[in-house]
Amino acid sequence: MNRLLILLLSSAFLTINSCSSESQDQVMNIPTEIKNNYAYSTDELETIKLINDYRISVGLNVLTVSDYISNKCEEHDIYMIAKNAPSHDGFTGRFENIVKVLGAIKVEENIAYNYKTPQAAVDAWLKSAEHKKAIEGDFNYMGLSIKKSELNGRNYYTNIFAKI
Repeated sequence: MNRLLILLLSSAFLTINSCSSESQDQVMNIPTEIKNNYAYSTDELETIKLINDYRISVGLNVLTVSDYISNKCEEHDIYMIAKNAPSHDGFTGRFENIVKVLGAIKVEENIAYNYKTPQAAVDAWLKSAEHKKAIEGDFNYMGLSIKKSELNGRNYYTNIFAKI
């Protein structure tokens, strides 16, 4: 009986959370004192949808979008633009911050550089074993930021996944 109840509740949860990426239901509710609203661009919303659509297609849960994590992604994009190079520099700090502030038990990061469209970036991640592993990981939240460098016109993507 307990298994049936868990299965029904899980099914209801997945149904509720399988709305479009623009749904407010998918934005993580975190305490007001640490909530940083993030204004998602059309490309960011498309990338989030592509990732969640892929996860659904392989039988995985939809990831809830966290504004807090997206702000961490944006900070890293700004860093990479200033450095004029893609990197995972400072990931340990982002990891530790998300663990401390949000109580995450697992955090992974994908970055991309110089892809002109969200589809191209997601396709590249899925062709890479390590990036695909992160996209398919045991997570329930994600954040995403895409920023364009004014210096070279190239897009910098940071996507962080968390199990909270």
